[in-house]
Amino acid sequence: MATVEIIDLVKRYRSTQALRGIDLRFEPGRVSGVLGENGSGKSTLFRILAGVTRPTRGSVLIDGENVGVETRRMSAYLPEIDSFYTWMSIEEQLKFIGSFHPGWNAAKARELTHFMGLDSSARIGELSKGQRARLKFIVAFSWPSRLVLMDEPLGGIDPPSRTRILRAMMQEFRAEEQTILISTHLVNEIEEFVDDVVFLHDGEIALQGNADALRNDRGASLSQMFEEVLS
Repeated sequence: MATVEIIDLVKRYRSTQALRGIDLRFEPGRVSGVLGENGSGKSTLFRILAGVTRPTRGSVLIDGENVGVETRRMSAYLPEIDSFYTWMSIEEQLKFIGSFHPGWNAAKARELTHFMGLDSSARIGELSKGQRARLKFIVAFSWPSRLVLMDEPLGGIDPPSRTRILRAMMQEFRAEEQTILISTHLVNEIEEFVDDVVFLHDGEIALQGNADALRNDRGASLSQMFEEVLS
């Protein structure tokens, strides 16, 4: 499991401020949703957590460690846009990626490939967007990562792929070992799966808390709260 602590996090891109001094803590062993419309700062936050982008100001600690080589070793990052090699087959791509991950579980990768309904001999370039999204999930859960960062894993893909990904996420989630953060604007799709939520709007925290507690206190679904945040 991994605890994530974010302190006064700011990210500017020239004249654009993507994150405006946010403070967050994600508890270990839980599935947390980072919810917001496109441009709210979700992907920027995940890139910083993954060590792909550096913050302008503030700090991020994963199990007490600043983001860097050590935290990248314990984190699986599913970016919104993948970087798979189109000329490789699924099997070749998984073997290639596995060579960089100590503890890669080839048997688990084969099991998840079957569960996701993918043909291991299919070329990456021939896959649909939904199939590539399923493949990203396979990569993330085929090695013993302590933190899983899923950035918009459901965006722009077909409903069957969304269902398979969410079902597999809960099947593979090891609550005693992992922490999962999932960002999306498709709030209704993940409503039943998340323990805690953070609503981002224009780079700031609009609302956060335990999902059940928020529903009880506000008498509304997460989807309804999302609409309120945007209004």
